[in-house]
Amino acid sequence: MPHDDRSSLIPLLDRARSGEASARDELFARCRNYVALIAQTRVESWMHAKVDASDLVQQTLLEAFRGIEDFRGETDAEWLAWLRKILAHNTNDFIRRYRTDKRAIGRERPLATTNPDQSRAAGIEPADPGKTPSQILADHERDIQIADAIARLADDHREVILLRNMQRLPFDEIARRMDRTRPAVQMLWMRAIRKLEELLNQPRS
Repeated sequence: MPHDDRSSLIPLLDRARSGEASARDELFARCRNYVALIAQTRVESWMHAKVDASDLVQQTLLEAFRGIEDFRGETDAEWLAWLRKILAHNTNDFIRRYRTDKRAIGRERPLATTNPDQSRAAGIEPADPGKTPSQILADHERDIQIADAIARLADDHREVILLRNMQRLPFDEIARRMDRTRPAVQMLWMRAIRKLEELLNQPRS
């Protein structure tokens, strides 16, 4: 599938793998928001008190930085999938350590299935929140741009999109987590989606 030269990571990736330090730094800077978004999706509510998503991001990027020569893919999608694989390994490793150390996981809420690839593949959401936002957040060709745009949102807008579109939670559960009424959460979500669309439609320099 063709890539937009302005957004493709491949030129940076090729230069980074050839040993160019500045290209490697820029590559990981451009991927940070994407990895952070996926990490926030994977860190379910019971884990928040025990692990900071930013720690998973830092560990994942460090491992990818050190092992970039081992990456054999040739496309943006393969590169992002490789980062997700490292992140998934780090998340699962944390869960295994927590179970071993605390032996109290039975009293905790289990980790929900929040793999964004699985959610996207399903093609549906509970009480489907709407075609347009679903399409926006399932657009594989714009993963980096979407993550960057979400990172620019206000905290409450970012949270409601994360819970609704990434974790696929029903509005009643989101309202409970955000300590708001269901109508207030639905209105907040609609405003957040409009703002996200606005950011994504801004011309890139």
